[in-house]
Amino acid sequence: MSLTVYGAPLSPFVRKVRLFLAEKALDYQLEIILPFGQPDWYRELSPLGRIPALKDDDFSLADSSVICQYLEERHPQPALLGRDAQERARIRWLEKYADYELAPLCTFAVFRNRALKPSMGQSCDEAAVQTALQEKLPPHFDYLEKTLGSAAYFVGEQLSLADLAIACQLINMAHGGEQLDAQRWPNLAAHQQRILARASVQGVLPGEQKMLVKMAAR
Repeated sequence: MSLTVYGAPLSPFVRKVRLFLAEKALDYQLEIILPFGQPDWYRELSPLGRIPALKDDDFSLADSSVICQYLEERHPQPALLGRDAQERARIRWLEKYADYELAPLCTFAVFRNRALKPSMGQSCDEAAVQTALQEKLPPHFDYLEKTLGSAAYFVGEQLSLADLAIACQLINMAHGGEQLDAQRWPNLAAHQQRILARASVQGVLPGEQKMLVKMAAR
């Protein structure tokens, strides 16, 4: 088995797959593919040109959720997508919540404007950042705080894809210079610190920090 992940390390969706692989102790190669200026051959792996894509020997597929589901079926231990139908449904819901509700705000509003656009010589739309932080994100954090409660993890009292997907978006918000308010959302903030301390996350964050330093110096 030879696994290759295609994508950019600062993408939360690429990071989600990398953490999933690390938690399953699966070796892989990372081939850098940016969201723009992609080689023509990449469309054979990802017809929509999105990252990440995965190649497992001669088999390939795209979309972070689909990739993680495939990896779970191929390598079921440790279980990261739930142990029964109810857990699996809750995990899929929370992963989609992270991808469709948090991503447009944490990644495409905060991170994109604060970190990515300046590195490309573009102006930061600070108004969009503040709207995300002050108006749009708080209701989502309220929901996640209530859903998590005092539990260590979101589903089944053990790490799952739901935890990784949510944490990946909050990491991008942090890359954009913003942290969770631990007084307002203490459970969610503690959960994020718990995920950040995992070896899988610590294995990728130093490389991401180096990339951010280089981007800021441009």
